[in-house]
Amino acid sequence: MKGIAAYQDGSVTTQSKGRLIVLLYEGAIKFMKLAIKEIEAGNHEAKGQYINKAQDIINELNVVLDMDAGGEIATNLRKLYCFMDRRLSEANIKRDPQIIREVIKLMEELNQSWKAIAG
Repeated sequence: MKGIAAYQDGSVTTQSKGRLIVLLYEGAIKFMKLAIKEIEAGNHEAKGQYINKAQDIINELNVVLDMDAGGEIATNLRKLYCFMDRRLSEANIKRDPQIIREVIKLMEELNQSWKAIAG
């Protein structure tokens, strides 16, 4: 097991920044999809945990934005990340899977762009 953990850790630390962003997006999307499943199953505690994990990723993406070098793109991404975070908070309170699907759609569109950039 230690060998697998070391491989996984090494594979993350050797990725390009663009590829790491893609991995973060994919993680957030995965957690949001799991949150939808938990809403549908009536498991609101697990739903909240998955939404919180997705929000943690989105907030980390927001925090690491280079606003000086990124210019208008970074400004627009910050606005989108803040919007997604607010919508997920609303989805968590209202237990609304449709709001989560809306955020997933945005994340998937952004992820496609990052995949093209990261190669």
